[in-house]
Amino acid sequence: MSSLSAAPASPRTGARGRGVLLWAGLIGVPALLFALELTVGSTRVALSDVVGTLLGGPVAPGVHTIIWELRLPRALAAALAGAALGVCGLQLQTLFRNPLAGPWALGITAGAQVGVAFVVMSAAVVGSDFLRSFESFGSLGSVAGAALGAAGVMALMAAAAKRVSTVALLIFGLMLGFMAEGLVSVLLHFTNETQARVYASWSDGSYGGVTWEQLRFLVPLSACGFLLAVALAKPLNALLLGEDYARTMGADVVRTRYAALAGVIALAGPVTAYCGPITFLGIITPHVCRGILRTADHRLLTPAVILAGAALGLVGDLVVHGPWERHFLHLNPVNALIGGPIVIAVILRQRHLGGAGL
Repeated sequence: MSSLSAAPASPRTGARGRGVLLWAGLIGVPALLFALELTVGSTRVALSDVVGTLLGGPVAPGVHTIIWELRLPRALAAALAGAALGVCGLQLQTLFRNPLAGPWALGITAGAQVGVAFVVMSAAVVGSDFLRSFESFGSLGSVAGAALGAAGVMALMAAAAKRVSTVALLIFGLMLGFMAEGLVSVLLHFTNETQARVYASWSDGSYGGVTWEQLRFLVPLSACGFLLAVALAKPLNALLLGEDYARTMGADVVRTRYAALAGVIALAGPVTAYCGPITFLGIITPHVCRGILRTADHRLLTPAVILAGAALGLVGDLVVHGPWERHFLHLNPVNALIGGPIVIAVILRQRHLGGAGL
């Protein structure tokens, strides 16, 4: 028998190989989904035509309009929105020590809706000329309104978190969301019928209405939020072990909290202003990444959440805009079908949330 034999792979080598495969998947899956977004739809476009269009080459008639005016801005919006909401969820779950925290669950998205509704009402009161500038919610006024509304709810949630339990905080956020919907109805009562219809369409949640003009604001604002999240990875890791431990590690707890909350507003505000209230992505994306990477380290989770959030945003939009004969699917119900089972699994696994005692 030959004395030469294959040496067993060390555990470190195996872990490194698994890590490479995981990150390759996290990068490759959203890239593949992005390509599918540009090719799949009611009108199928060949990948060669997509590449030719993006590179400015000759393509079949109508393909340029389909890609540049419809699918490319929608795909970019879906990827950015999913990534932004995923980062929001990750930071909120750490700050509030709540596995079900997210911009939608805590009422922050509803607060942003109120802000946008207030902008619409203000435009209607000022006059028709001013009103026309808000037809597509395309100005920074919508972003400012959404950010202010989100900040207001965030302040209420931060104050409530010091006084109530994890479960009570979720109920508190749910009640704020219902109250926000009621306030939106009151505000829309003072707008005209045209604007009310525009708002109703926007409030369904969709990436399809995002324009290149809006992406000029959405891209840099999202990039700033992502960079801030990366910069806060180390102090947020310290917060995972408690405020006292974070202070002993030299972290400025108050500054970290304010910076993280500001980052959430900077990400959730523009996404809600331009895409409408998007549900579930903020809650489920961090849990998906924790399950894949098996870590709570924000230095790894933050880039992973950006990539996985982009993938989940693209998946939902692909389902909605697939090559169906009838197009009755809406984004948030699709997100609910994807995210609902994940949220249920998280609830069943989190024993500290408490049981019914039956």
